[in-house]
Amino acid sequence: MQPTSIHSPSARSAASERAPIELSIVVLSWNTRALLAACLDALQRDCASGAREILVVDNASRDGSADMVARDFPAARLVRHQANLLYARGNNSGARAAVGRYLCLLNSDTEVRPGALERLTRFLEQHPEHAAVAPKLVDPDGGVQRACTRLPTLLDPLWEATGLGKFPPGSWLARRHHMADFDHEHSRDVAQPPGACFVMRRAEFLALGGFDPRMSLYFNDVDLCRRLRARGRRIHYLADAVVLHHGGGSTRTCDRRERNLYWIRNRRSYYLKHHGRVGAAWVRAVVGLWGLECAMRIRLGPRAAAEKRAALAELRDYMRECARA
Repeated sequence: MQPTSIHSPSARSAASERAPIELSIVVLSWNTRALLAACLDALQRDCASGAREILVVDNASRDGSADMVARDFPAARLVRHQANLLYARGNNSGARAAVGRYLCLLNSDTEVRPGALERLTRFLEQHPEHAAVAPKLVDPDGGVQRACTRLPTLLDPLWEATGLGKFPPGSWLARRHHMADFDHEHSRDVAQPPGACFVMRRAEFLALGGFDPRMSLYFNDVDLCRRLRARGRRIHYLADAVVLHHGGGSTRTCDRRERNLYWIRNRRSYYLKHHGRVGAAWVRAVVGLWGLECAMRIRLGPRAAAEKRAALAELRDYMRECARA
């Protein structure tokens, strides 16, 4: 674990001496300075009946995000990591530093609408059979983000990675996974709600061990939801709570090739955990099928021979990286 420092006039000991904190809001940030400022500004404008704390976990940002928080949002507790711990470990560290009864894991590219977090915590208070709740996400233009999904099956990697997802029956599987039958305009229990804003009881999150760090950037929320459901716990999507979500705040600053390698590695970790070695081998085979499909498209495409050779060489290099991921 890399060295961590916590800076705030309301550090853990001081926070514990005040009125009990009802909600701890953990905002993980990596090079999202402008979005983070808007996120924190929205949180400050949101009035609540219960006591709250805001923890900003900075994953060694290079854009001055941490200094901005310390200067412009002194009421927030700032956790500075000396290295990028990525999503799972970064959020886990924030959850461990928190003191609230409820825990909200909030992406830095969000802006909560007034009353949204209050509605989410009240729901859990009134429904002890539910372990987690998430809000409706909307685009900056007000459009609803259809972000709820069903948990992935063994067939999902195939239609996701290859062209089979564009045609039946792959397209039918894709529609089912992405809950195309759900308009996201009303509340219901779901298998996996959007992870950009996710509220749980902090004690339950910690008892589960938080996010699995083997899924460092992707699939950690999928894994958490699957573990909750395996325990008989329910997860709710609350359409009356609304959060603006810009989307891709941190990942858009990351190299696309690097993101893809994380995706492959984390997906394989998920399938190994829940489907054993057969599942992990299947995911690896699907990546190979994707590579063959790409090679076929290059060979049959209209490019000149020299361009095809260069593209195939680049693909072979990338596939070697995928095999090592």
